[in-house]
Amino acid sequence: MENIKTTRKFDVRRLVFTALMGAISIVLAEFLKFRLPVMPGFIKFDFSDVPAMLASLTMGPISGVFVCVIKNVWGCLTSSTGCVGELQNLVLSVALVLPAGLMAHKNGSVKRAAVGSLLGAAAMAAISFPANYFIMYPIYAQVFKTPMEGIIGMYKAILPSVETLPQCLLIFNVPFTLVKGLVAGIFSVVLYKKLRPVFNGMYRGHASV
Repeated sequence: MENIKTTRKFDVRRLVFTALMGAISIVLAEFLKFRLPVMPGFIKFDFSDVPAMLASLTMGPISGVFVCVIKNVWGCLTSSTGCVGELQNLVLSVALVLPAGLMAHKNGSVKRAAVGSLLGAAAMAAISFPANYFIMYPIYAQVFKTPMEGIIGMYKAILPSVETLPQCLLIFNVPFTLVKGLVAGIFSVVLYKKLRPVFNGMYRGHASV
């Protein structure tokens, strides 16, 4: 009976913390995003993956994935991209948080959290190319009736030498995504290192995910 009560208490804490991280992720996505002059205007940098990473590191990858889902479901309600941007963000964010959570949640060490974050950033960048090339950009072009030449033109305005979509993705999107993942990982590991004793006592003691 005591074990059941403890497990339920942990599940409630995990649910509450996941929801809290989801809410913070929404706020960061909505109010702390900005353009970079080296990227087309429809691509923005934000820190909304940090709460998802922190949830994944502390409570396991499933919690991190749920934070990603919460953020992007909310984003679809006010989306200016027909939810295409949110779909892209969900795919890439999940690719980031899963390796980090799987690595770190086994023993909770900062070293494993750092390695997992590096793997997550690399996976996020690697997946961004096929995801954008085969799924996201074709859907975007179809939804907004925009020829692919028009999308490539946004990149050419920054770097006139690019001619094809693969060139655009390799020169712009993949490095951008890698940097975004690394930044999220650095912030998350720093926060995790400082807060790890609290999280270990509150959440990890009875974790099974």
